[in-house]
Amino acid sequence: MNGSRPSPSPPTPSSAPAVALSPAWLHRVLEAARTRLGMDVAWMSTFTESAQQIRAATGALDEMNVHEGMEPSLEGSFCVRVLNGQLPPVVTGARRHPGTRDLAVTAELGIGSYVGAPVRSPDGRPVGMLCCVSRDDGAHLDGAAARTLELLADVIADRLAEPLPAPPADPAGQVREVLREGAVVTHVQPIADLTTGEAVAYEALARFPDVADGPAQLFSAAAAAGLGVELEELAARAALAVAPRLPAGRPLGVNLSPEALLAPSVTGLLLDHRHLDLSVEVTEHRPVDDYDALDRALCRLREGGIGLTVDDAGAGYASLRHVLRLRPDVIKLDIALVTGLHTDPAKRAMVTAMVSFAAATGAGLVAEGVEESAEAETLRSLGVHQGQGHLFGRPTPLL
Repeated sequence: MNGSRPSPSPPTPSSAPAVALSPAWLHRVLEAARTRLGMDVAWMSTFTESAQQIRAATGALDEMNVHEGMEPSLEGSFCVRVLNGQLPPVVTGARRHPGTRDLAVTAELGIGSYVGAPVRSPDGRPVGMLCCVSRDDGAHLDGAAARTLELLADVIADRLAEPLPAPPADPAGQVREVLREGAVVTHVQPIADLTTGEAVAYEALARFPDVADGPAQLFSAAAAAGLGVELEELAARAALAVAPRLPAGRPLGVNLSPEALLAPSVTGLLLDHRHLDLSVEVTEHRPVDDYDALDRALCRLREGGIGLTVDDAGAGYASLRHVLRLRPDVIKLDIALVTGLHTDPAKRAMVTAMVSFAAATGAGLVAEGVEESAEAETLRSLGVHQGQGHLFGRPTPLL
């Protein structure tokens, strides 16, 4: 940054604003902002004396080290610089921009581009920010992006009135409500040929519109309450309902845990839809107690023409044990192996070993989390033929 400029001063609201925003409504607004601008993450924060608290966030949160409830410093933020006029509301090429390249947050979150708009109280004070960030340089962003975010920030501001409702005291009650209402929507993400970019298969992903905490938290709450298999079965039913609308010859992967696959109602549901082009994607980060029983369940599915994919291979011991014990038709390389492998010799060596293993066992190989062309090119050069990630398409509802 230019040394002649004064240090930014954070806004000084007397306290964080009381907000009467439905979590589900706020997440829908954030998702609209993120998708409209083509960004990786969107969040809404509120200000304290020295920090901003991220009240809600959507998108690729893990990949960008963002989570709800985190309190990054205002002093080191893009937001305070936008409010003070030191940065424009749209920042592209943040890793090269003289005003942002040296900020710790740029490296910590991997920010390549940013759009921010203040959320103001009725008297005009900035009480928070609506922000979108991405890892790419944001060459597509312009003044229209700023105006879109300003409009949505005004919509949020109009809803700032009463205290935020307390989170549910009983997470299991929220799971039961979802089960009772059948409140699940299936999004699909393409799996692409790394040479042509054409979609060759899809993965079904469950989304719960009325749940603020996201699908991972809901599935965790369901498992803790002994309702995990029921929730997985609900998600599987929703996925199977959209499968007939996919292009012919494009299999659909349905995510199911080993516990769910041991439930007769789940395997029966899959076999009832054996006429569809399906595969089961198995991932598990805890030990499987009874591989023999799991083998028997999967054998029935294979006899019915349903394929088997092991997800997140390379993420840990459990996923590699799945590969060795279950002998899947397809192995999915975990995003941790794929991200940045074009600059990491150790990752390339691991992928090369997985290519050899897949060839020796007759399994297909899919790379997850492909987001950069350089990653796709390196995967092709190593012998990986299919990939999945934002480079080829984000999870979206099937229209």
